[in-house]
Amino acid sequence: MTFISVTRLRLRSIRHLPGFAWFAVRSRNQASGAAGFRGGAVLADRRWTFWTVTAWDNRDSMRDYMTTGPHRSVMPRLAAWCDEASIVHWDQAHAELPTWAEADRRMRTEGRPSKVHRPGEHHAALSFPPPRETGAAPIMPAGRAKA
Repeated sequence: MTFISVTRLRLRSIRHLPGFAWFAVRSRNQASGAAGFRGGAVLADRRWTFWTVTAWDNRDSMRDYMTTGPHRSVMPRLAAWCDEASIVHWDQAHAELPTWAEADRRMRTEGRPSKVHRPGEHHAALSFPPPRETGAAPIMPAGRAKA
């Protein structure tokens, strides 16, 4: 089994982009070297919206990543920086990453909003526009070259 985690974050202002970008790079690097990380992708969507999809050996390996290092440091800041934030997880039999369309479908049907201080109009209902499906960048496990 493979554990899939999908996040969607929308910055409420461009002024939060420098701090977000700093932590995003550090969190991506942390994920690459994390035990149990199988691979992932990030998508810079429209309107300062960012998606991630990651594959893990299991929920515990994802949780170990999430609760340590740069990722743990940035999580409290996201509530102030974002006006939309949501997450969805699931187990699947195969190791392939889901398409962005599947990540979006799962987010809307099985996902949940995360805490933000100033929620936008689409936050609670997860009624945001669908993501674009181009322009994603892979996240490779450390020691594995891009194909």
